[in-house]
Amino acid sequence: MFNYLVTFSPTGGTARTAEILASALADNWIRTDLLKPIPETALTAEDVCLIAVPSYGGRIPTTSAERLNCIHANGARAVLLCVYGNRAYEDTLSELQDVLQARGFRCIAAVAAIAEHSIIREFGAGRPDADDCAELQAFAEKIRTRLAVPMDTPLCLPGEHGAYKPYRNTPFVPAETDACMHCGICAQACPTGAIGEMPETADPERCIKCMRCAAVCPSGARKLDGKTYAALRERLAAACSTRKANELFL
Repeated sequence: MFNYLVTFSPTGGTARTAEILASALADNWIRTDLLKPIPETALTAEDVCLIAVPSYGGRIPTTSAERLNCIHANGARAVLLCVYGNRAYEDTLSELQDVLQARGFRCIAAVAAIAEHSIIREFGAGRPDADDCAELQAFAEKIRTRLAVPMDTPLCLPGEHGAYKPYRNTPFVPAETDACMHCGICAQACPTGAIGEMPETADPERCIKCMRCAAVCPSGARKLDGKTYAALRERLAAACSTRKANELFL
């Protein structure tokens, strides 16, 4: 039996949350990063996968779904984790479950957890915090029990299975500022290849607004323009300002 930790974490929040849960579940993990294309991989029914993605507008990132298609589960068991920035996760878990079951996974547990918002960092700031860590660690004990005792009860998750909310790909893209050194790190790190050889060539159709380019920029030169940032903050403020609770499913 092998344990696989599969993550899509452009700004690091999803990966940090996944590591908390993973470290409480098992000691040894084989890590797979969905930010880059992955090879075809075949698992066995004895294997366990913790699969973690962020929620973008209540959906899973399309790039992560495409890359998960390279995994042939063959009955491997899956723990699902979606991480969101204190607004709502809507159809993220249901869509992830549908994608994984189509690949042959048996979904046994799921978590919707809060982390710092990838764009408006004040929303969900400091999370996962100590209380979140304790809750995830305690839930890991329940997941281990579930793994040890074969169960046929299907995992029931909220959301519209197969009839997900429409995903709106907003036209804004993080842009370079005068501090840009044209080092190319953002282009190399972009999970969708939306950034060309010069940062100003970012393709708004391919950009998924994951903010990875801003996260990896060594000079902090890539960001949303002030007007776009302010408008987005105002639109999200009412939904994101009240602390949300993690949701746990067995």
